[in-house]
This record gives sequence, C-alpha cells and structure tokens, in this order.
Amino acid sequence: MKAKRSNKIIVIGGGYGGLKAVANLAKHQNNQITLLDKNAYHFMQTDVYDLIANEKDFAKVSVDLFTYCSGFDGNVSFYKQEVDDIDFKNKKVITVVQRFSYDYLIIAVGARTKFVQSINGLKEHAHGVKALHRAMYFKQKFEMSLFKKVQERGVTCKPLSIVVAGAGLSGVEIAAQMASFAKEFYCENNFLCRKLNIILVSSSKQILKGMDSFLVEKSQKRLFDLEVVIKSQTRVTSLTKQSVTLNNGEVISMDFMIFAGGIEPNGLIYKLDLDKNEKGFLNINSFLQVREHKEVFAIGDCATLYNKGKFVAPTADVAEQMADICSENIMRLSQNKALKEHNICSRGILIALGRRYAVGKVLNMHISGYFAFLMKKIIEKVYFIKLDRHSKKGCEKIF
Repeated sequence: MKAKRSNKIIVIGGGYGGLKAVANLAKHQNNQITLLDKNAYHFMQTDVYDLIANEKDFAKVSVDLFTYCSGFDGNVSFYKQEVDDIDFKNKKVITVVQRFSYDYLIIAVGARTKFVQSINGLKEHAHGVKALHRAMYFKQKFEMSLFKKVQERGVTCKPLSIVVAGAGLSGVEIAAQMASFAKEFYCENNFLCRKLNIILVSSSKQILKGMDSFLVEKSQKRLFDLEVVIKSQTRVTSLTKQSVTLNNGEVISMDFMIFAGGIEPNGLIYKLDLDKNEKGFLNINSFLQVREHKEVFAIGDCATLYNKGKFVAPTADVAEQMADICSENIMRLSQNKALKEHNICSRGILIALGRRYAVGKVLNMHISGYFAFLMKKIIEKVYFIKLDRHSKKGCEKIF
C-alpha cells in the first residue's frame, strides 16, 4: 500500500494565532509543521500590564518555543529564524539562514507599535510595549524613575510624570495599571515623594472610541478615581527627552512617554507582493486565504478581518478563532473538500483597569469590578497553564 504523502506546513509567527494553529494541525500525524519566529519565546501581550505593574515576572508572560514545539509527537519543529521573504511561485519561505519548502503556509506575524514619522522625536524618545524587550525596558525605567524620586531629599518632591499617547484599549489599560500600581506603592510606603502624574492623550472626544458605552463610562470613571488626567481631542505633534508638545500648543513636562497611538503590520508584510488595505494589512477572503494563493492563509493582527462587511477588531480571542478556521481549511484543502467560511466575531472583551478592577462585556453581559478582574485573571491563567504544561512535556523530552 502506497504511503500517504505528508503535508508540509509552515507557520510564520509564534503569537496567539500561530500557536493555536500549530496545536490544531499537530493533531494530524500526517502533517509536518515548521514554526518560524525571530524570537525564541511566545509573549502573552494581554499580560504586559501586569508585568509593568510588578504583578508578574517575565517568565509568567512568556513561553519557550523550543520546548513548546518539542512537546508534540515528533511532527512539529521550531526554528529561531527571521523570515526575510517568501517565494510564492516556488512555495519557499526564505530566512536569513536557509529556505523552507511548504505545501501550505500560515502567515501570523502580528503587528507592532506604529511610530508615526510625522511626529518629531517620537521614535527616539517614546516607548512601546507590544514587544517583550520594549516592555521589559520600560518596566525597568519606570521602577528606576520611582526609585530616583524616593531618593530625592528636601521638603518638596517633583512628581513623576508619564504621558500615554493614545486612548484606545492599550493606552487606557496601561494608564490605569500604572496609576493603580503607583497609588498602592505610595500607600504602603511612607515616602516623602508621593505623587505620580499620568496624562492620557486622546485624539477623540472620548476614550475607547467605538466601544460599548458601558465600557467607556466605567473606564472613564475608573481613570478619574485614579487621578489620571485625560486630554481629549488633542494629539502629540513632537517630543523631546523631557517634554511633549500637543497640537493645541501646550507643552507637557514628562519623565517618559508611552506611545499607544496605533499599530502597523510587522516588517515582513511590507515586503510581500500580496493584496493589502490602505494601512498595509493583508486582505484575506472568507476562508482566511490571501487572495493570490489558495495554499497561503493569514491570521491574527497582520490581516484585516471582516464579518458580513463589518470590521472585526484584532484581539487574542479573534486570532485564536482565525487559527481554528484556518487549520480546518488546510485539512479540507489537502483532502479536496469544500472550504469553510468563517463567522468570527468577538466573544467578549475584558479591560484591565488597575489592580483588582476590570470592566467587560462577555456574551452580551456587562460586568465590572472585582468579578470582571477575576474572570480576566482566570482566562489568562488557564491559557498560560495549557501552554506551560505542553512546554514542560517538551522540556522533559529534551533533557
């Protein structure tokens, strides 16, 4: 009997969507899966605010991709290599080291903070937190700044000032988490220096533009209670090491700035000759394929997803749902079966607004306070435990 030919599948990107796709496809022993990523770890971006606020260390917000992939039954390989280009005609992924052939390809490279070129000094003096190394650097700088303020002597102490540019989900969460952490820090320690100024700059009239009114109102009140200053309908036009200038002419002194004013696709996407929208994200069809190649799929933040003409915001939940549909369609394609159209929508949202407080909308129900916080923590914990157990299994095989 002739042996069944294996499917060579490459997944580019070890984010939420990429790992879920690997786990789904690895269930079929006929699949030989290669995961490629320039980093050796999976970074849980939903936990980054806990990292900065000292609720978790970096080991609890990351998973080793070598051990994770080793935890499968011999049909998953991981290579820490950055993809430089893709030869779609010959079905080859080109890294800086070698070339990999594929039958099916999943592009899941995610997105990065967009440092707008028109804002003078932004790239030189602002921080992003979407990448683990950036989050770690900011965490260290934040803590050192607090320490320096504590060291200051005299009857007065200049407050630590932080500007957060962008009042979307990321900007609101980080402003609230930092304000909450600082408030608790000062309450538990009898230091002379007891003030932290956080300014949240919003280009819109309200924070969390486009979100449910309950989430907006609850988040706004929480920020007010945490003494976060919100500057609405303003934009950052330039910054130096010590100040931020707004479009209304106001100059704000600051110790550092977090930029959460938008995202863009990761660098590889710009190199690919594929159909993209006006912001550079990949356009995909209802089966999650890129429009030019039926064997190539794109999932997660690097792709633009619509459901019945309505834009679906990129989240970890949406990326995992995309991975489920994408994995199923690869198996259907390999078996010459009809593909499945997606019907993906957000199953809910939970917004962390400081220690022991969150707001959310889950299955069309509004929740807030400690219960919402607890639900968010449980979801994050379950996700980490699942990956960690698999990683431990791989570690036992290696050692």
